[in-house]
Amino acid sequence: MNEVTNNEKLLLKALAGLYYVDDPEVGLNIVDLGLIYEINFDEDKKLMKVIMTLTTQFCPMGDEITQNTMGSLTEDFPEWDIDLEMTFDPPWDQSKISPEGIEFLTQ
Repeated sequence: MNEVTNNEKLLLKALAGLYYVDDPEVGLNIVDLGLIYEINFDEDKKLMKVIMTLTTQFCPMGDEITQNTMGSLTEDFPEWDIDLEMTFDPPWDQSKISPEGIEFLTQ
């Protein structure tokens, strides 16, 4: 992730669920794939802001990935409003894959 959240405990909880959301074409979770750019929390308003991307703007699995991301976050944070923003700036590239993701993909 490019940005640090304002609450590490909440971030770890959100990421724990997102590790189970895969890009079906790649078979790797969206965290290790580097699709999550930023997660921020407004604890007073119970609002989570998530900025993410896809491997390509025309990803055929984009709707499924987005729905699964929202499902995971909603399950883990049922009383929170979740604002999921899709961005392609900066565009995703392979440098965003975590070391664990690279190891998985090269096996």
